[in-house]
Amino acid sequence: MVDLVQTKREQILRLARRHGVTGVRVFGSMARGDAGPQSDVDLLIEVGAEPSAWFPGGLVADLEELLGRCVQVVTERGLDDLLRDRVLEEAVPL
Repeated sequence: MVDLVQTKREQILRLARRHGVTGVRVFGSMARGDAGPQSDVDLLIEVGAEPSAWFPGGLVADLEELLGRCVQVVTERGLDDLLRDRVLEEAVPL
């Protein structure tokens, strides 16, 4: 996993919990280790019973500010059928 995500791990998890997220996995180029300077951060998330009133927009905004990158979040249920297997295979728990 790319250093950017690893070094900010605790802060990412703290923000996620604040927004009602119970699980975070990284996928895509950050998980594969081939992310470049312009790569976004792809997160597969599990949402608890009570997400924040600002979810998911507030979570994305907070993460983008923290990481200085575009952040994409998706739930397992929201995954496109064509991509599901690949994403689940490469997803790394944060």
